Order: sequence, then C-alpha cells, then structure tokens
Amino acid sequence: MSEPDTPAPETTLDTLLDGQVRLHQFADGYRAGMDAVLLAAALEARPGEHVVEFGCGAGAVLLCAAKRLEGVSFTGHEKDPNAVSLAVDNIALNGLADRVEIQAGDIAQLRQNHSADQVVFNPPFFDDPKALRTPKPGKQAAWLSGSAPLGVWVQAAARALKAKGRLTLIHRADKLADILAALDKSFGSVVIKPIQSRSGQPAKRILVTARIGGRAPLQLLAPLVLHEGEGFTPEADALMRGRAVLAMGG
Repeated sequence: MSEPDTPAPETTLDTLLDGQVRLHQFADGYRAGMDAVLLAAALEARPGEHVVEFGCGAGAVLLCAAKRLEGVSFTGHEKDPNAVSLAVDNIALNGLADRVEIQAGDIAQLRQNHSADQVVFNPPFFDDPKALRTPKPGKQAAWLSGSAPLGVWVQAAARALKAKGRLTLIHRADKLADILAALDKSFGSVVIKPIQSRSGQPAKRILVTARIGGRAPLQLLAPLVLHEGEGFTPEADALMRGRAVLAMGG
C-alpha cells in the first residue's frame, strides 16, 4: 500500500511595497517582511547586471528588487523544495519570469563560476537563541535547523561574484564582528548602515555592503530609524511603500 501524500503547507497571499508585490507565503514558519524590503531597497544595479540571492525563500527580496531595477536579471538559490515551488509561483504571479529565476540547491555546494555582478542574502538570524528572543516553534526550523555558518555564505558569495563584485546583506547588529571576520579574506570597501527601531535605541539590525578586493576605508553610515510615535518615520514609510531607496555607497 502506498503512503498518503504529504499535504502541501498552508499559505497566505500578502503584499509588499504598498501592493506592488504580491507574495504567497507559508502560514507557519518564516515570513518575509521589513528585512526583505530593506535589503531590496539597499541594492543598486545597472541594466544588464546579474544579481544572485542566496536563501531566497518565497522570493520576497528578488521580487521587490526586480520591480524597481528594470533591465536587471535575478537568480535565487533555495534548498527547501517547498519554498522553491512557492518562489516560482510568486515570480509568475508578479509577471517577472523573463528576468527572475530560481535554482534549487545548497549554496555550500555551489561551484566557483564568478558570473554574478552582485550577491545578496538575509542569513538565518536566530543561530544563537541566547542572543535575542527565540522565535515561535514553527519558525525555529527556518533559523536553526541545518543553517550554514555565516562564513559559508560569504565564501559562496566570493565564488559566485565577478572581480569587484558586490555583496549586500542584512543581519543582526550583534553579529557585526562575525561579519567583518568573514569578509576579511576576500572583501573590502565595507559600508555599514545601522538600523534602529527608535531614535536613541541600540541598533538591532545592520545592512552591510562590501566588494571583492575592495580597498576603500570602512564607512559607518548614519542609522536608519524605523519608528516614531505609533508608526514609521517618514524615511522608513517611504522605503516600505517602495518610494525610496537606501543609498549605501561603496
């Protein structure tokens, strides 16, 4: 007797960038939101360039970036088969199949090809449950189980990028030392932008860009403040609606 098919995970249909991007996401587990929008807003690319995302999930970063960066092609790498299927569907839903593709597989197994102009990623944040509040049980698998160390992500980026290619990532602020250590062997021209929930509070997130073989001094930019009063700051509101970008320099 054959075993019954495993039911597909339940999904919801959400929107980003004030409705410009429609996104099917898993109802339980990791759900893209503010971090994905900020990471996409930090990307700068010219028509004809190729941007690669590691761990693309349902495709939120890819779709937000592709909506703004016309003429740029995107490839997402994802090892979760369910997420791969969801990302492919989301690309079609947003009419971007001509410029955005998904490849299934583990980034740790990627061979050196130096074909990407840029690499972007949003690595698992909760690899140390003691550092910040632990996520709900349904989310722990996305952040904890089988997550490659940060250095593996950076090394894979170095194998994928062309000479002087650019890496952009978002991560927890308390991981800055680990990020700089991982970048040290191949990358330079590092630019860091702290992200504060409110003015005067410590940064909880950081956006970081770096270039292969870069030689410029490290830059620490003014922080992005997300909230004031009961809502977003004007700058953060414009970013969330897709009406502004984050200039990272580098």
